[in-house]
Amino acid sequence: MLQPIIQEQTTGCGIASAAVLLGHSYAQMKAIANAMGIFAEDESLWSDTHYVRRLLATGDLVVSPTEQPFESWLALPDLALLAIKYHVECGRPFWHWVVFERTGPDMRVLDSASYLPANVRTDFDAMQPRWYIEVRQLAEVESDGIQ
Repeated sequence: MLQPIIQEQTTGCGIASAAVLLGHSYAQMKAIANAMGIFAEDESLWSDTHYVRRLLATGDLVVSPTEQPFESWLALPDLALLAIKYHVECGRPFWHWVVFERTGPDMRVLDSASYLPANVRTDFDAMQPRWYIEVRQLAEVESDGIQ
């Protein structure tokens, strides 16, 4: 099971979510991101999936090429990056990244927000995902014969 990582910057949810999925600490993922020219303070990071995709490409992960609309919790793949708290300001979309994980019948969301009483969430009715990006391990994809 994945472990939650708490974002150390107000706008570091993408970095924290990538850290969860890649098995890094927040500091390690932030250093990798900064070396790639990705900074949590960059407002374009808040409304573009390209940056988090670049971060995830640094590991043995394969992500779906497009975002899929959220339909239901049961319809999600076993591992996904979810966009919640979606809203538009001045014509520009913003969201908060979280990680969805299913192990057998158990589902949970790892939310990096530092203000939460618990960062492993199962209060699914309180979260309203807009869309998701499926995440798979490279070895899993290769064993399926799909590349």
